[in-house]
Order: sequence, then structure tokens, then C-alpha cells
Amino acid sequence: MHNSRLSAGTSRPAGRRLFQAFLMLFAVVAGALTFSGTAQAHGSVVGPPSRAYHCWEEWGSDHMNPAMAQEDPMCWQAYQANPNTMWNWMSMLQDGLGGQFEARIPNGKLCSNNHPNFESLNKPGPWKTTPVGDNFTIHLYDQASHGADYFKVYVSKQGFDPKTEALGWDDLDFITQTGRFAPAKDITFPVQTSGYSGHHIVFTIWQASHLDQAYLMCSDVDFG
Repeated sequence: MHNSRLSAGTSRPAGRRLFQAFLMLFAVVAGALTFSGTAQAHGSVVGPPSRAYHCWEEWGSDHMNPAMAQEDPMCWQAYQANPNTMWNWMSMLQDGLGGQFEARIPNGKLCSNNHPNFESLNKPGPWKTTPVGDNFTIHLYDQASHGADYFKVYVSKQGFDPKTEALGWDDLDFITQTGRFAPAKDITFPVQTSGYSGHHIVFTIWQASHLDQAYLMCSDVDFG
């Protein structure tokens, strides 16, 4: 039926929509090719979900749905800025930081790991939150099973507002640093906090074991 309509002549608005859809698909494919093959086989914090992972989990199979603009405006703006923010949720890494995170990652760029493809993740706004208690679990999905030299976990200070402020280093309370983890696809560990309420950012640094690769990720949570 679709082909018969085309053969009969496609209206200008319909043809424009088809052309725009083709351009979007081309942009996604072309953008994905800018990442190396290994860059797509890494990982992210999936619980509580990082901003990029949340957008992929909620909208990856429904990314053309205009309802995203109203229901999840921060994912919508991220997808409009760069579709790879969603498609390459596991590739937000920086090489060779040498553990000098505060010196190498500027304020306001923490949620993107200072990566230009993920710049939209730094934008303040009504990011969807995951309910957590004072004690919760970090869950990393590591597709390539790199393991970890360590994780560092921070929580945004009480009074910091993720809806209006971009995250900086001075906005964080250091919570914990783990030891090493052997290579595995799923890594979990407990986090203990107290004194937080409302919308906060859980900021996680994953120092992978196979190379000097660091992943810096923001997860939006709601402390009940």
C-alpha cells in the first residue's frame, strides 16, 4: 500500500516528511560511524540510570514519538542536539586522564565527561529521577567486561538544584571509593548516604581496568 501511494505521486508535505526522516536516519548512522568499533562495547551505570542510559532505555525504540518533547523534555533536547547521546550511551569515556579528574574535566561539563557528543547531558532541567533511599546500589553494565580499578561516587550537595544549575566539582559531596573489581558484565556495590532529600545527582566515576579509560556519569535520583 505504501509503494502504491508513492507510485501515484507523493504530496509535497508527505514527501518532505519522508525526506526529513531519511536525513535523521542518515545522521544517526553517520554519527555512529564516527565512533570506533571498540567504543561501542563499553558500559554505563544503569542503576540508578545515567542520563544517557535513561534516554535510551525509555525512548530508544520510540525515538520518533513526538510525545517525548512533553513527557521527557530533557531526553528530547538531548536527542535533538545529537542522536548519538542516546544510541551511544555506553561510550561516554575519556582516555588518559590519569586520575586528574578535577583538573581535566571543567565545571559544568561533568555530566558529559567533557565529551562534545554528550554536551546536552550537562543542561539543567527536569531530568527524570529514580527514587532511592539513604542506602542504595550502584549497578554498572560493562558489555566488554573490562572490570574496574575503582569507582568514585559523589552526591550533589543539599541545596543544589539540578533543574537550574549545571554541575561543578564544588557542588559535590564525596561519598565513597571502592576497590578493584574483576572483569564482569554486571558490577554492583552498595552506597550509604544520609541527610539528602529531593532531586539530587549521583555522580559516578568508573576507572576501567584494561586501559586508562574513565567514565564520568550523572544519574538523577530522588531521595525519599
